[in-house]
Amino acid sequence: MSRKKVLLAGESWVSTATHIKGFDQFPTVTYHTGADELLAALKDSPFDVTFMPAHEAQRNFPQSMETLSAYDAVVLSDLGANTLLLHPDTWVHSKPTPNRLRLLRDYVGNGGGLLMFGGYYSFQGINGGARYHKTPVEDVLPVTCLPVDDRVEVPEGYAPVVVGPQNHPILEGLGKDWPILLGFNEVTVKDGAEVLATVSSDYRSLPLLVTGKYGRGRTVAWTSDVGPHWLPPGFIAWNGYKTLFEQMLGWATARD
Repeated sequence: MSRKKVLLAGESWVSTATHIKGFDQFPTVTYHTGADELLAALKDSPFDVTFMPAHEAQRNFPQSMETLSAYDAVVLSDLGANTLLLHPDTWVHSKPTPNRLRLLRDYVGNGGGLLMFGGYYSFQGINGGARYHKTPVEDVLPVTCLPVDDRVEVPEGYAPVVVGPQNHPILEGLGKDWPILLGFNEVTVKDGAEVLATVSSDYRSLPLLVTGKYGRGRTVAWTSDVGPHWLPPGFIAWNGYKTLFEQMLGWATARD
């Protein structure tokens, strides 16, 4: 049986630093990726994952239904809406280009799977900069984004609370004792969506893992991250880490 194709877009960034040594100073630039642990976990899985870092997604994320439909599911992870809206041809050369947020909405309506994983540029994000509120992508997600900075930092850690049925395809075999997490994006659940896990009652039992359907497609919202800093090493080392994300992709790519 052939492996299902998944496009993972986002999870990369460039950092700059200025080093000052007395009178002298010099800058450095470093490149980082945040999906290394997830990609390693999915290497030997039923999914063929294409990783498209954020700086590549601005130009190379699919611009047609034909190209997008080559994938059984798309994952947006720490990738703000502007990256998909502002193709270089539009941003630099003022040329019209396809609205890729609308394209994603139509893709899901036609039967594709869409997953959004949390982070500083997911859902509404830091300073509201991810900007998915009131967009076509929000239309298909099982949750509604806040109109403001939605990050909730939990430095002391919280234990996820599993509220969905243990025989749900995403939860099967994971039990109820999950390792702690250190943060999440706050969202509200749409009517008809199914909440499978929440954060702790100390943080108002806000949604952590939610599933939904739109048209012929399926969507998943995981409001924490896929790696550091919101996922500490203990969660990544947990034997359920691989299973959780595999089963999320499995549910999102199943067809009714």
